[in-house]
Amino acid sequence: MAKVNFFDKRVVKKFLEITSVVSGTLSAVVLFVDIPVEWKMRAGWSFLALLVLTYLVIWLRSTNLNSIDINVEGSDVAIKTGDIFQQPGLKAIAFNEYFDTQVDNKIIGESSLNGVFIQKHLDIPPSQLDRYIEDYTFDCSEVLEANDARKQGKKKRYQIGTICLYKDYLLTAFSRFDENNKATLTMPEYLEFLINFWDKVNNIYAQKSVSTTIFGSGITRIRGHKNISDEDLLKIMLWAFRISEMRFKYPAKLTIVIHKDKIDQINLLDIKSARNGV
Repeated sequence: MAKVNFFDKRVVKKFLEITSVVSGTLSAVVLFVDIPVEWKMRAGWSFLALLVLTYLVIWLRSTNLNSIDINVEGSDVAIKTGDIFQQPGLKAIAFNEYFDTQVDNKIIGESSLNGVFIQKHLDIPPSQLDRYIEDYTFDCSEVLEANDARKQGKKKRYQIGTICLYKDYLLTAFSRFDENNKATLTMPEYLEFLINFWDKVNNIYAQKSVSTTIFGSGITRIRGHKNISDEDLLKIMLWAFRISEMRFKYPAKLTIVIHKDKIDQINLLDIKSARNGV
């Protein structure tokens, strides 16, 4: 299904802007050029066909957008398809609240973002990353109580939104884990994460660009919002970014990377047209 209605008012507006320029130019030309009578009918049909083709091109481009640039309260934000690991600057990788590194398709799935990071992009053994996280200087408020009853994975819990900076990676405690090691969040917790995350990025980004994926897309379950879409999550991310104190100073910017298999579910024209993307 097309993401943008065929008669979307923004498509119509763009079409009218283009055709007004073309029509004005043609009107000026015919003032000085006589068109033979036998050519007028052909020219008319050709012009009509050109208008139809122009409208189709505008609509197709609008419904197949895979990247946009917007400005959110003075910060440049790019939303696009791509590979987060190929982006410049700092890259946010969502972990669970324990900063687990055990990729076994139980605690961490092989195909999840942090699973791919640990298996393909981490330049040290996971055990060394565990020691790095254990020795990292967190704020006292970021380290919560130990969950000694947990049977698999680490015991120490961290406040969601907590960031551990490892080289060019922002390892962040995102999802809660239930007793069955299933990632889950409530909507208030999701908002809490975003507000904490942006505020902590503001403290450590050092004027570098930051890239993230859509937090919550994929395996995380937001209780009470089973049918929430990636587009909704993206809008919530942009809203939380707007109300936070996080601001990127040029040339640093925020990039939100969308998986190529998910872009068809997101209407980027809506986001581009809205104030601050929401």
